[in-house]
Amino acid sequence: MATIKKLLIANRGEIARRIIRTCRQQGIATVAVYSDVDATLPHVREADQAVCLGPAAARESYLVIHKIITAAKETGADAIHPGYGFLSENTELAAACEQAGIIFVGPNARAIEVMGDKAAARQLMADSGVPVLPGFDEDGASDETLLAASDSVGFPLLIKAVAGGGGKGMRVVNSANAFAESLAAARREARSAFGDDRVLLERYLPTARHVEVQVFADNYGNAVHLFERDCSVQRRHQKVIEEAPAPGLDEQTRQAFGNAAVQAALAIDYRGAGTVEFLYAPDGQFYFMEMNTRLQVEHPVTEMITGEDLVAWQLAVAAGEPLPKAQQQIQRHGHAMEVRLYAENPEQGFLPSSGLLSHLRWPHELARVDAGYEQGDRVEEFYDPMIAKLICYGEDRQAARQKLINALNRLELQGIHHNAPFLRRVLADEAFALAELDTRLLEHRPHLLETDACEPALLAVAASRLAALPATASDHPWESLQGWRPQGQRVRVTACQVDQHPVMVRENNGDASAEVHTGQVQLTVNDSAFRLRWGQQSLCGYFHLQTSTRTVRLFVGGQAYTVTLNPSLDNAAQDAAGGFVAPMSGTIVALHVEAGATVAPGDAVITLEAMKMEHTLRATEAGTVQHFPVSAGDSVSEGTLLVEFEADSAR
Repeated sequence: MATIKKLLIANRGEIARRIIRTCRQQGIATVAVYSDVDATLPHVREADQAVCLGPAAARESYLVIHKIITAAKETGADAIHPGYGFLSENTELAAACEQAGIIFVGPNARAIEVMGDKAAARQLMADSGVPVLPGFDEDGASDETLLAASDSVGFPLLIKAVAGGGGKGMRVVNSANAFAESLAAARREARSAFGDDRVLLERYLPTARHVEVQVFADNYGNAVHLFERDCSVQRRHQKVIEEAPAPGLDEQTRQAFGNAAVQAALAIDYRGAGTVEFLYAPDGQFYFMEMNTRLQVEHPVTEMITGEDLVAWQLAVAAGEPLPKAQQQIQRHGHAMEVRLYAENPEQGFLPSSGLLSHLRWPHELARVDAGYEQGDRVEEFYDPMIAKLICYGEDRQAARQKLINALNRLELQGIHHNAPFLRRVLADEAFALAELDTRLLEHRPHLLETDACEPALLAVAASRLAALPATASDHPWESLQGWRPQGQRVRVTACQVDQHPVMVRENNGDASAEVHTGQVQLTVNDSAFRLRWGQQSLCGYFHLQTSTRTVRLFVGGQAYTVTLNPSLDNAAQDAAGGFVAPMSGTIVALHVEAGATVAPGDAVITLEAMKMEHTLRATEAGTVQHFPVSAGDSVSEGTLLVEFEADSAR
């Protein structure tokens, strides 16, 4: 039986920090790896040693197997944990570890190969008696063959990358007319993410739930499940909210899920942590989708309801120990729920965002926070946009849900666009609260995609009042530039810039007026929390004052607002006209038309890739593409002019 003394973590961000925590508890030394742009991130600082792998691009750093093995040898690491993503389901890494005499914390290469190939996995499960969806999985099929097969599979169908995961290389196709463009996009995305552009076709169930089961197996023929999770709330096939146990299942159905998952693990002589994923149809039938041969992003909800440390289980199995518990010893209690906090802009179609985290306070007192970043770190465009997970436990589902809403309210995050307000809206939505779940929940509830920004007038009054607190500014009329007191009255007039909205606030003896609102204002403050009451309206949140820059940061419902007091008038931003600009930093992957071409509204013009996802810019009106200042393969930053375009309406 081997003993792990030093572990190299072949990953980054929050999962690397998560693994380091367990290693510290067990007295195992850790080695972090990092790219040039990740040199100052927390996972590098927290590990006992750290090795630079090279340039920012993952294909030149985190995905280079010989660099990982060399780093392990040079630091004396006797084991490698791949985390999830990157090389976590890579047979070459598992084989390279075996050849180098290094323990690979994961399953054997055969299990990874079989389950990593979605087509082979489908066939194996069908042979084992696990139900699978109708589909077409011929290896290496051409575009023409796939198009012909789509008729027999039937629409709507799902194009799925054979080597895929995490929603990459997946497209829902509703008709034959859209098949060719979707296939090309899925192949490009799969090739970029996995180095393999093979795809398969499956019938798409528009109202199914996504239910997955956590399994574990050891080297002695033992396999168990640690119950199921519901991951139905998704956007573009990527999970957004996960919870355990799955709500609304009777015990017989739960047991059927667990038995099927264990059967799948035994069928491939599995070892370590794995997740068997199913589609659960409204009629009560479930169908195998895939098996992820690694730890999952959402493993914390399973840890919370079972009280088990799944990373500790992984390390024990990898060291040759039997499973820590038998099936009957594993118990579940209560309910746990997790949200994925992404660096993305919900107001621009959830495009990825990058930048400096200028202000950040995690709500550790209200939630478990697995985060890859801290204040002062920079989110780069080269990697997945997830920056943290917030996880809450409750005695029941409603308690866990409310705790998670409170945690999002307490979050203070500024410097990038992020999805916290969107997550809060979903958690508070009636359908979600009632567990009316399926994978198209967000499509059924389009109002959840609408922003609910606070009214600038309320924010301006709150900021003006907070800036005038005696603790931060003198209340003496001769020492304040905020106002004056003619004939015993206290009058204060403050010009405010609420993000991009100018608001003038005038206060007289407690009454405040700002744009269309007027009336008595009551402000209460408790440390950094505030509550503003104004007529029938109220505003609750948290604040930070920056006297040097005359700004007040307000955090309301997870959203950050910057209010500048008495701003200068020369800071207006100019918009690029007559073309398309890059909405984020990324790499150009396709030009869909030639210069001089005329396009109609909705036509694809140019596609760029950022944070491992493709984003296609389409014409919003008819016109002519005059020139492309960029070419396929070019790296561009946010705001770069990509297309010179003349709209017909401008002629």
